[in-house]
Amino acid sequence: MSQGAFSTGLYPNYLSEVGITETEAQEKVRKAFATIFFDPEENFCHHTGEDAWCMVDTGNNDARTEGMSYGMMMCVQMDRKDIFDRLWTFSDRYMRLRSGPFEGYFAWSVGLDGTHNAEGPAPDGEEYFAMALFMAGARWGDGEGVFNYTEQAREILRHAVHQHEMVSGGEPMWEPENHYIRFVPGMKISDPSYHLPHFYDLFALKADERDRDFWKKAAEESRKYIALSAHPKTGLSPEYAAYDGSLVLLFGKQWEYYSDAYRVAENIALDHIWFGSHPEEDDVNTRLQDFFSRQDMEDLRAYQLDGTATEEPAMHPTAIRAVLGAASVCSKSPERMRFLREFAHLPMRKGKRRYYDNCLYFFCLLMLAGQYRIWI
Repeated sequence: MSQGAFSTGLYPNYLSEVGITETEAQEKVRKAFATIFFDPEENFCHHTGEDAWCMVDTGNNDARTEGMSYGMMMCVQMDRKDIFDRLWTFSDRYMRLRSGPFEGYFAWSVGLDGTHNAEGPAPDGEEYFAMALFMAGARWGDGEGVFNYTEQAREILRHAVHQHEMVSGGEPMWEPENHYIRFVPGMKISDPSYHLPHFYDLFALKADERDRDFWKKAAEESRKYIALSAHPKTGLSPEYAAYDGSLVLLFGKQWEYYSDAYRVAENIALDHIWFGSHPEEDDVNTRLQDFFSRQDMEDLRAYQLDGTATEEPAMHPTAIRAVLGAASVCSKSPERMRFLREFAHLPMRKGKRRYYDNCLYFFCLLMLAGQYRIWI
C-alpha cells in the first residue's frame, strides 16, 4: 500500500500532468475561492450579520449544515479565520439544537435569517463540522467558549457516538454495531457519500480518548462499505444504501446514481491523497471513469447503478465532471488523463444551481492542485 500525505507530508500538483504549473494551480484555487465568497453575482456566501455569515444553497434558498461545514473547511484550507469564525458563529447561533432528542446536533436546514426549516440533523454536516474545527484548532490555535475549536469538535463527535447515552430518546449518528454512519440518526440505513474514512483516521487521533478505537474501526469499515455499495461493473454508487450495500430508494426518486452519490469519487480521491492507496476503493474510481468514458458528457443524466441512463437530466453536471477529474488521482482507467485534462478546463457553474456543483468543484480543485492539506 502506498503512503499518503499523512506519512510523507507531500501533496502533488496533479494538474502539472496536463501542463498547469504550481503557480497557475494556486491561482486557480484563489480565483475559485474568491468567486464562492465574494463575486458580486456568483458568490453564495450571505452576510446575515456583521459576525455571522452563511453559505446559501442557491437552488433552495436556505443554509444547510452541509454547506456551512463545507464553507468552514474551505476557509481552513485557505487560511481565512475571519470568514471561518463568521460561518461557525451562524452555525452555533442558529443551527445548534439545544433541547429534545437531537440536542447537541445541528438543524440541517434553516432560512437565511436562521429560522429553522427542520428540527433534525444530517450527519454529513456534523462530520465536516468536526473535521473543520479540529483543523482550525491545529492551524490557528483554540480560543475561548465557542471558539475553543478542538473542544467543540470533540463535543460534536461525543454526541454523534453517544447520543443514546447522553440525551433522553436520542439516537447516535453512527451505528454502534457496524460503525457505519447513518443517513439520519433514526434510520438504520446509510449514504455511501457520507463515508469519510480519511476523516475518521484523524478523529482517532483527536476525539475523546475512549472513542479513538471506535474511529479507527469506523475508518476500516467505511473503506469496505464504499467498495461494497458501488456497482461491480460501473462503479456507480447509490445515494442511499442498506447496511449490506444494497440500493435503497427514498423521496420518490426512481433513479439511483444522483446528486449525493457524486461525492463518493471525491472522497475516495482525498482518502488516497491523505492515507495512500486502498485498492478496493481506487478500483471504484477506475470503473467510474471507464463508465463515463462511454457516456455523452454534454448530456449527463441520472443513471441506474447498472449504467442505464434515465430520462432525468443530471441536476449537477459540473459536479459529475469535477469528481471525474478528482478520480484521476487514483484511477487506473486508460481515460484517466482525459478526465484530468477536461477538469483543468472546466469552468465553475453559474446560475441558480451553482452551490452544490461549485462546492464539489472547489474541493476537487484543492485536491488536484495539491492544496487540500491535513492540519491536525
